[in-house]
Amino acid sequence: MRPALEGHAGIPQETRLLFRGLSMLENVRVEGLMQSGDQLLARGLPPSGKGWFGLLSKDRQLNRLGRVVITLEQRTWVKKSGTPKRRSRFSVLKTTAYTVVMALRQRIGGRESLARFDAHNFRDYIWRRFFARTLPAADFDLVTRAGFRIARIPWGAMHICGLFTRHFGPPIYPRLNTADFDVMIAETPYPATVSRKTTLVVRYHDAIPVLMPHTISDRSHHQAQHYWALRNNVNSGAWFVCVSDATRNDLLSIFPQAAPRALTIHNMVSHDYFDEDSGADRVPEIIKTRLNSRIKPPLDPGFTRGLFEQGSGSEPLQYLLVVSTIEPRKNHLTLLAAWEQLRADIFPKLKLLVVGETGWRQKSIVGKFRPWMERGDAFLVENVPSADLRLLYKHARATVCPSFGEGFDFPGVEAMKSGGAVIASDIAVHREIYADAAEFFNPYSVGDAARAIQAVIGPANAARRDELIAKGAAVARRYDFEVILPKWEAFLKSLGGPGERQTTTANQRLEGE
Repeated sequence: MRPALEGHAGIPQETRLLFRGLSMLENVRVEGLMQSGDQLLARGLPPSGKGWFGLLSKDRQLNRLGRVVITLEQRTWVKKSGTPKRRSRFSVLKTTAYTVVMALRQRIGGRESLARFDAHNFRDYIWRRFFARTLPAADFDLVTRAGFRIARIPWGAMHICGLFTRHFGPPIYPRLNTADFDVMIAETPYPATVSRKTTLVVRYHDAIPVLMPHTISDRSHHQAQHYWALRNNVNSGAWFVCVSDATRNDLLSIFPQAAPRALTIHNMVSHDYFDEDSGADRVPEIIKTRLNSRIKPPLDPGFTRGLFEQGSGSEPLQYLLVVSTIEPRKNHLTLLAAWEQLRADIFPKLKLLVVGETGWRQKSIVGKFRPWMERGDAFLVENVPSADLRLLYKHARATVCPSFGEGFDFPGVEAMKSGGAVIASDIAVHREIYADAAEFFNPYSVGDAARAIQAVIGPANAARRDELIAKGAAVARRYDFEVILPKWEAFLKSLGGPGERQTTTANQRLEGE
């Protein structure tokens, strides 16, 4: 469940949607694995229900679980009086010492136990911290009544264990005691092995850290973590459920021996996105209230006028929409240059709206946007609720997905479900996921991007835009729960045999991809 702690879209969102989906299956019992990226968690409840000295009293159980919540909420960086502050030296030393002890324990055949977390008295925390950013309130009971387990050791420490020990022979990753479970589902390569009776299933999103390492954050460390954990998963016999055929092909280009254990089940897309009858009058208000708090320009009269003058009266705001983290792989600058060209030549009132948080190596990207932001012609917004994002998708002239590389790319499908038109970079995964419901362009060509945009939003091309919207509605239905969930059910049954009851632990992490 680790990714669910980190963000809204992408892998965090898929974590919540998959957990919800599997929880709906009658023949599957789901438990979520709670784990921190960099914090050693407090002890939970004994897996057997009894500790060394027998049953814990109710007050001591609740105290333990409360301590788990506290340690789970501690972050590597905390804000105090506006100044970033690192973890205490004691916390760092404690985690380091535990990592060393863990490595030695694995060397002699030890295992890491998974403590229990009884969510009954902590449902508010479980819901708001793990699920509320994606799921509707109607799902509260469905996901908070599930069981939860605790992996005390940080995910990062697991990676360090493998990366360090590989210098002295085969890498040693922690062994989790998963004997209570038939299947463990892990998002992306997982830095651990599981019990013999447990099948490890890696939900594989993309091979970008290996095949496009120049685009990722903390390149050297991130690439090594991904590659060595992936290699360990392949060698240990894990299954790989890829989010697209394009991702599966990339995986097999690295490890062709994984082919018999690699299949594709596309992502489910949230039911929060649908085509509703709505007006565009709220668009300026959404933009103004969701401006990025760290980089928004002063709201001087010129900025306010630039935002609202076109969105008032009978003329709605004309804008292109892109939804993604601001980082180099997402190719914002090609779109920006194409938009600048179109504004100068054809569409002087066209705005550019970017929804997404700032990621890595984003300073130069934001710098290119800033002059247009100060004029009130480009906007960078964040933390947009799905109901508002649904409205932005619908009323955009088009949603543009300009990335150089993706594993699935949710925004294009979300836009299609919301009644919007999609323009996308011509990469394998976009051709697969969006099919014939998008206008494609060369991601390395500003001119071709401008051509594609004009082909959809130009005054003489209204029929093309309407065609894409109609085709998009049909294509998007391929990723509904009702279509994807039976594929998961069939896959899980195939692992244990027809009619056998399956137990699945959803243990998922965010890699910022």
